[in-house]
Amino acid sequence: MHTNPILSGFNPDPSIVSTPDGYYLATSSFEYLPGLPIYYSKDLKDWALVGHVATREEQVRLANVPTPGGVWAPTLRYRDGVFYLIVSVFLGGRGCVVFTATDPAGPWSDGITIGAVDGIDPDLAWDQNGTAYVTFARHPDAIRQVRVDLATGEALEQPRALWPGSGLYSPEGPHLYRRGDWWYLIAAEGGTDRGHAVTVARSRRPDGPFESAPHNPILTAAGTGSPVQNTGHADLVELPDGGTAMVLLGVRPVGLTQAFSPLGREAFLTGVEWQDGWPQACLPVMGGTRPEQVEYHFTHGEGADHPAWIGVRRMPVEFTAPTSKGLLVTGDGSSMGSPRPCFLAQRQRHLRMEFRAVLSVAAGSGGVAVRNAEDNWFGIEASQGQGQDCDGVRITARAVVAGFDRTWEATLPTGDVELAIIASPPPSDFSAGAVGGDRIRLTARAAGTGASPEEVLLAELDGRHWAFETAKAFTGRAFGVYAVDGEVLVRRVPYRGED
Repeated sequence: MHTNPILSGFNPDPSIVSTPDGYYLATSSFEYLPGLPIYYSKDLKDWALVGHVATREEQVRLANVPTPGGVWAPTLRYRDGVFYLIVSVFLGGRGCVVFTATDPAGPWSDGITIGAVDGIDPDLAWDQNGTAYVTFARHPDAIRQVRVDLATGEALEQPRALWPGSGLYSPEGPHLYRRGDWWYLIAAEGGTDRGHAVTVARSRRPDGPFESAPHNPILTAAGTGSPVQNTGHADLVELPDGGTAMVLLGVRPVGLTQAFSPLGREAFLTGVEWQDGWPQACLPVMGGTRPEQVEYHFTHGEGADHPAWIGVRRMPVEFTAPTSKGLLVTGDGSSMGSPRPCFLAQRQRHLRMEFRAVLSVAAGSGGVAVRNAEDNWFGIEASQGQGQDCDGVRITARAVVAGFDRTWEATLPTGDVELAIIASPPPSDFSAGAVGGDRIRLTARAAGTGASPEEVLLAELDGRHWAFETAKAFTGRAFGVYAVDGEVLVRRVPYRGED
């Protein structure tokens, strides 16, 4: 039995391969670096983050890509001992790129650009002669295809229309497979919101013509009360026992009306049955994520080299450095509203989350934050007060949504401070607050030697304003520590989560 979601926190557009030593899975990462995380599982039950494809900004060229652009919808494939990952870096990035590696944990190649692919969500498949086919989405032509030389990135023909979809909105996310005498084309339709669905067509040839399944869509949560919504953008994998499984994205909305999804689009797994030569999938069974309690101690020279740490359009190593007293996060004047903040982050992985950071701002200013986008974040910033107005550490909580920006202030004694962000789901009955989002508390307290443990509640927020449905950043919440100016010394970072 596996637990859904198989990857909690934003991990949309999952693509999976089966290899002799287990399964590997890649997901979208948009504006974050390192990008294109690679997960491994021996049995489809337990998953571990083993590395990233994009560990250098020049591999994807994200520096000037706006939100929600960046690294969209990869396809991961395995052939003759080599791993291939094809992806589009959208809205000003590098375009369609194919990366290769013999070890999926990396390092990966610099990548070959395929200029003929002028769309999104590219897929990679080979026919029996070894010819590579790239199938992708481009509006308004729906699903398109082109044969390519993977060694050079050159197209072997002009891209052509392949399949218009089953008739739902926005056909995209194609994946092409051969099974027996048929080629199957899986697609995502209905948009990535509540109408999201998985559809399928088949042909005797990889280049078509394709006929739609008579019972499309083969999976959707639209119009259901399923705790997993927005299900779609699927990829199939064959199992050792001859069965088939499907990975797909979905969201876990909270509250009475299931209207707001704090964590964004996560990765799920479900079974597939074949009926009359067509696949049919079941909605993923919700299992809930496993409780997690982890603490990062930085006072013994540890750095931010754990693969879970990510940065916004820059690698964490660019603005962090380990020291014997803590992790040094160096600011360059960029705020959390900047395109490239000095923000060391991780994906929020649980609906009930408590994140704390003990830090010193004696030589700079910064704090903790939860981010969806430049105009959608909240956090707590600390700075050393100066003069008669503030003899101590100035604390400022701030909540930002497009068109809304509010702050709350407090003062703590000089010394280390502990800043905390605590989130909990809203009630699921008819009590007060049930139709809103999760409840978020921003707190602070002194953390120096002999300091009083009294905690100051700075603000309470309704998380509906920082959910996937309202932020529209295509990712989900990322929590972490940041610096604006000077140097912020991070002593330790505990995270506790459960659902």
